[in-house]
Amino acid sequence: MTKWVYNFGAGVNDGHAGLRNLLGGKGANLAEMASIDLPVPPGFTITTEVCTSYYDNDKKYPADLRGQVDAALARIETAVGRKFGDKDKPLLVSVRSGARVSMPGMMDTVLNLGLNDSTVQGLAAGSGDARFAWDSYRRFIQMYGSVVLGVDHHRFEEIIESVKLDADVIEDTALTPEDWQRVVEGYKQMVAEETGKPFPQDPVDQLWGAIGAVFGSWMNPRANTYRRLHDIPASWGTAVNVQAMVFGNMGDDCATGVCFTRDPSTGLNEFYGEYLVNAQGEDVVAGIRTPRPLSKAYAKPGEVSMEEALPQAYAELNKVRDVLEKHYKDMQDIEFTVQQNKLYMLQTRAGKRSAAASLRIAVEMANEGLIDRDTAIMRVNPASLDQLLHPTLDPKAEKKRFAKGLPASPGAASGAVVFSADEAELRAHKGESVILVRIETSPEDIHGMHAARGILTTRGGMTSHAAVVARGMGRPCVAGAGGINVDYGAQTLSADGVLLRAGDILTIDGATGEVFAGAVKMIEPKLSGEFGTLMGWADAARRLKVRANAETPLDAETARKFGAEGIGLCRTEHMFFDPQRIGAMRQMIMAKDEAGRRAALAKLLPFQRDDFRALFKIMEGLPVTIRLLDPPLHEFLPHGEAELAEVAHALGMNEAAIKARAEELSETNPMLGHRGCRLGISYPEIYEMQARAIFEAAIEVGKTAAAPVPEIMIPLVGTKRELDITRAQIEAVAKDVFAEAGTSIEYSIGTMIELPRAVLIADLIAENADFFSFGTNDLTQTVFGLSRDDAGKFLPHYVEQGILTKDPFVSIDVDGVGAMVRIGAEKGRATKPGLKLGICGEHGGDPASIAFCEAVKLDYVSCSPYRVPVARLAAAQAAIEGAQANSTD
Repeated sequence: MTKWVYNFGAGVNDGHAGLRNLLGGKGANLAEMASIDLPVPPGFTITTEVCTSYYDNDKKYPADLRGQVDAALARIETAVGRKFGDKDKPLLVSVRSGARVSMPGMMDTVLNLGLNDSTVQGLAAGSGDARFAWDSYRRFIQMYGSVVLGVDHHRFEEIIESVKLDADVIEDTALTPEDWQRVVEGYKQMVAEETGKPFPQDPVDQLWGAIGAVFGSWMNPRANTYRRLHDIPASWGTAVNVQAMVFGNMGDDCATGVCFTRDPSTGLNEFYGEYLVNAQGEDVVAGIRTPRPLSKAYAKPGEVSMEEALPQAYAELNKVRDVLEKHYKDMQDIEFTVQQNKLYMLQTRAGKRSAAASLRIAVEMANEGLIDRDTAIMRVNPASLDQLLHPTLDPKAEKKRFAKGLPASPGAASGAVVFSADEAELRAHKGESVILVRIETSPEDIHGMHAARGILTTRGGMTSHAAVVARGMGRPCVAGAGGINVDYGAQTLSADGVLLRAGDILTIDGATGEVFAGAVKMIEPKLSGEFGTLMGWADAARRLKVRANAETPLDAETARKFGAEGIGLCRTEHMFFDPQRIGAMRQMIMAKDEAGRRAALAKLLPFQRDDFRALFKIMEGLPVTIRLLDPPLHEFLPHGEAELAEVAHALGMNEAAIKARAEELSETNPMLGHRGCRLGISYPEIYEMQARAIFEAAIEVGKTAAAPVPEIMIPLVGTKRELDITRAQIEAVAKDVFAEAGTSIEYSIGTMIELPRAVLIADLIAENADFFSFGTNDLTQTVFGLSRDDAGKFLPHYVEQGILTKDPFVSIDVDGVGAMVRIGAEKGRATKPGLKLGICGEHGGDPASIAFCEAVKLDYVSCSPYRVPVARLAAAQAAIEGAQANSTD
């Protein structure tokens, strides 16, 4: 018989951390905590395999599941001395999701399950607190009604606000037992009206309804969006955890909270978190009430920390902090409840953290001896380094302070105010920078949060949904800015008499919690000492070299600053669009014969030489790969009528002649047209000028600095003969320049492999190539038969429908494009074992693509300057993973 249910707590632990894929992170960690004698309420986990079976079998459960659930429920009853559905001593349970990877707020939870019109009386009598019992019942109806029955949660809020208004109170905790009974009756009546059925009174029906809702939430829109953003397969499924309830809402000696064993924003080794007295967990994460700080160190004047309010429970929680961090050897995110001064642990998981915190925690834990350096390297998400490498607010800039909230996720952002997730996504797709402003975010806002540059909420704390999700995404966030009034209807936000409207520019600083009206000047970041330390460890661990795609001095300097080991792609065509050069370039295109073209190219030569000289100086002694002219010539000619007239006047030419030449050069499919080496063969004088500029610049720089190592790359080769012809042209120029200068330099000539035919004859091409650089952008286009400029219309739908797992222009298609790279590498090295191999497409900065490059033993990757640290860390992680895999073979 298949085991569908695993028990935990009260001395029986079927599961452990090694069963994460089966039990989900929450279930595995509950079992693990119980096994090391932490105070975990007993419960059981229904495995992820049930979720998979549920969807594979038309939402039907395995036949033997119910019997296993009944047995597990009976075990909880025995452990706590209460019976499910008993009117005198009722057992209440929570039903919560738990995927193998944390997905905060994306799936559903039901608390206080088992309450009905009879058991609420037993709960009131047994606890001696009718207010607590009826409060728990209204919470259950609200959660069950929303999660399981599909009733809009705003309908519940309307009823409770009406009762609070009648009672003339502001806080929920001020309502009397009679008030809560009125709320419950209003809830039940409204649910019956909305659903056409009375609220379910049978606890067993309630339980299976909640289990079905949790499994159902695995495929809800927000969970699907979250999985797509974080590359989590839908096939993994979620587990369901059913656990005896403990109550943080029984009075002032009760509380609930969320805490981190270290500060998740800074990484500081201090106990960090928030709690609410007389509350349940949803009150904290939903941001309905503003929580208080856990420890005195984070308390502001007038705030009472848990350390002061509940010192006994706090001391015990602090001990648990140390136990969990030493056990898991990582910063933990903990959920807890205090019931009548007794601490209970409800969850632990690896805590989401900012990039700065991630670096600090990894380095400090390695220095403390808790983890080794390889583990520290693997702990930091390479993509998260982007948070550290971009501008922050200039402290000297003029700012119009609008309001202040909590610094929920570091970083700064400016953008137009929008009030809905849909609008944020729509405007971001148009290239606009937006700040998503909400009273509080909910999981349904996930797509807008991802699209926005930053997030601002007026409710919620540092562990609210907005804060946790923003930190995980690397979005700046200011939460709990209670001084701001948001009016969705009027599309305005106001504070201290200042009114801003939708579309106005707003700036937020997630490091300080400040909000400013208008745009604020930004400055380049200062990287911490931990950044340099971890990067040093990564460099020692990696095998792949990391270069940058750069053709301007600024890009090259930025790349060097971030640790680039050379330039892997200098796109020379970008240099020709400069206003000082485009005229000569157009003269060359318009020339009627070779003499005319050479005369125009002679004007471009000094510019090209200066370009290369600047790059060679910055990249002193490092390799610089220069791609000769690649795009078709018509791209350099004017397109609109107004521009045509302006160019004709500037060049002293006839408008009709320029227009005729543009039409002559136009192509139906330019990407597959007269470009790349085809230009060099048709007009050899172009490549000759570029080669001369390269060699002259290199010789000049070599007189005063370490000699540069130019690598001249011939684009779009599809036949060996194309490479033979163009290589001979370049070598002839080199011979002439060296003779004129009376000296020579080292150089190499290779090609960009970006056509399937080039891959298939790579062994022949390698006979006359010193290196291959895989141009994965065009190789992806030619392997798939896709236009990168047009595929955006349908690729997102392909990813959503699972036709493609990822956008192949973002992360390399291992099965198709990757197979081409592998074939090209193997064939090339079969001819020349020492052939240098790299990639220079956008994939060079993508961690998953870098892992593939390590697997096929390329020599280097090349990426944009700001992605260099990302690539360095990803290359180290790929090397470590490869070594670990080899050691277990």
